Amino acid sequence: MKKKLTYLLIIIVSWSVYSCAKKEGCTDPTAINYNPDAEQDDGSCILASTSPPPPPTNGTATPAQITIPTIFSQLLPPPLIPPNNPLTVEGIELGRRLFFDPILSGDGTQSCATCHAPDIAFTDTNQFSTGIDGLQGNRNSMPIFNVAWNFSQKFFWDGRAPNVEAQAIGPVVNPIEMHNTWPAAMASLQAHPTYPNLFLAAFGTNVIDSILVTKAIAQFERTIVSGNSRFDRYLLGQISLTPSEISGFNVFMTESGGDCFHCHGNSANPLWTDNTFRNNGLDATFTDLGLGAITGNPADNGKFKTPSLRNLVFTAPYMHDGRFATIDEVLEHYSTGVKLSSTIDPDMQFSGQGGVQMTPQEKADLKAFLLALTDSSFINNPAYKAP
Repeated sequence: MKKKLTYLLIIIVSWSVYSCAKKEGCTDPTAINYNPDAEQDDGSCILASTSPPPPPTNGTATPAQITIPTIFSQLLPPPLIPPNNPLTVEGIELGRRLFFDPILSGDGTQSCATCHAPDIAFTDTNQFSTGIDGLQGNRNSMPIFNVAWNFSQKFFWDGRAPNVEAQAIGPVVNPIEMHNTWPAAMASLQAHPTYPNLFLAAFGTNVIDSILVTKAIAQFERTIVSGNSRFDRYLLGQISLTPSEISGFNVFMTESGGDCFHCHGNSANPLWTDNTFRNNGLDATFTDLGLGAITGNPADNGKFKTPSLRNLVFTAPYMHDGRFATIDEVLEHYSTGVKLSSTIDPDMQFSGQGGVQMTPQEKADLKAFLLALTDSSFINNPAYKAP
């Protein structure tokens, strides 16, 4: 009996020592104070939505406006600027500097621009971006432009972020991306010789926190606008399109042709996306649930955000997982490669026959139209480059 009690005591003591040896901290990667080294959650996680508001600005920051393309002002509502984060000259410039500065990453080697490069429409040419530890995710880096007109207010491929500010929170602490903690990132910024004064000019305080960091980045991202393609100038009566481009637009707009307009809009929607979430027939079964993983609704499984068709020449590879390397592969998918599943979008009305069955000429013309949505002035805009 004594032996049994002795063994039991040893087990209890050993378990206590093991449990105490575990590093405690916040284990939620979406939290501001996420600790990637923590093995046991201690209930200390602070989510962005529950954090206290930052102090008000000192009123000295200079108000700024987004440069709105003519075609946008004619066809779209005004851009969405949250009242608690108005655009200022100082805030935008601070956000631009933070966007290109690797100081936010765990080892000081990667910035937001590493995976969202301005010369390729703020995306990445790799199928999956590589983080500071050499790890890769399972989603393709989304391009960044015209986010101020995303009235759905759902960001990322799966819609998990409710605004631009929240979108900027996650990558800093994501262990397969920048793999930092917000306390460490804020400490680096606070110790920097110029950042405290830049925050003072933008927000009226030199005490830096994650809310102000993401507000500044969001201000910069809202100024990233693309609205000067050949098709934009055509709609404004400034140029003519080629016969192939005109024919391609007709294919785009015809249900018996490309049947593209249900998801990507028409000439009255210069965003060329409806910013909703759809299952476009990529898979019959899902290894990535997309929106369904966020909502918990099985009817959302396999649904991902409809991307803009602007600047496709720069943003390959395509789809949420970058499975298609070329525009031609994308067109072939919609023509013959659509797969049925329980959540297939009802606007994919030819899914039962594998796609819209476009002719080679229709695909060539449709591609010509899509390339007419290229905005070269956007990727060369010095306001979008590193300061």
